[in-house]
Amino acid sequence: MSFLTAENMTGGYGGADILHECTITAEEGEIAVIVGPNGAGKSTAMKAVFGMLNIHTGSVKLDGEDITALSPQARVAKGMAFVPQTNNVFPTMSVEENLEMGAFLREDDIKVTMEQVYTLFPILKDKRRQNAGELSGGQRQQVAVGRALMTQPKLLMLDEPTAGVSPIVMDELFDRIIEVARSGISILMVEQNARQALNIADKGYVLVQGRNRYTDTGEALLANPEVRKSFLGG
Repeated sequence: MSFLTAENMTGGYGGADILHECTITAEEGEIAVIVGPNGAGKSTAMKAVFGMLNIHTGSVKLDGEDITALSPQARVAKGMAFVPQTNNVFPTMSVEENLEMGAFLREDDIKVTMEQVYTLFPILKDKRRQNAGELSGGQRQQVAVGRALMTQPKLLMLDEPTAGVSPIVMDELFDRIIEVARSGISILMVEQNARQALNIADKGYVLVQGRNRYTDTGEALLANPEVRKSFLGG
């Protein structure tokens, strides 16, 4: 059984279903990437895994435990961390205060984890007294990811982590995401930059209209002529 197993998820907002029997899995320490055209249900699938969307069929299991009925807060306590695409930092709080907010559920000493975040993102240590709202877009994303890591998650979920950042910053963020996965944390990521994301993915999911269209290794999807023609610009 996979570390994350979200099977046959069907659901949406209000009366309309956006997801249709969608299945997403991730192994321990694996990078799983969800790609697809706009409106394919990528972020909706991520929200369903995190419990922000009610699914009326299907299930979500983490490390073998069925968490389908749990709230997002309860899922955080089980080891999930979610970084939304926007509004993902407290702009009037310092970088360090943002990181401390990530550890709100913890009762142990958080200093070691904070140093790990600063090692992963050295610029944050330099700017730890600065308000997060004064940082560049790429630096704010680092704060958001760092704050999620302060929860000591087993599964880190990232919704469009490279949206609006330069290609150089995107490459740096992807390098850090690889480092996080190598530490044993599973990564589930929705990404518009499909080619670059599949390049670092152990597993990729191409969604179309809320359904699984292709599922394979990142390398195999990049080599698939149908995927390249339809979703990667040839």
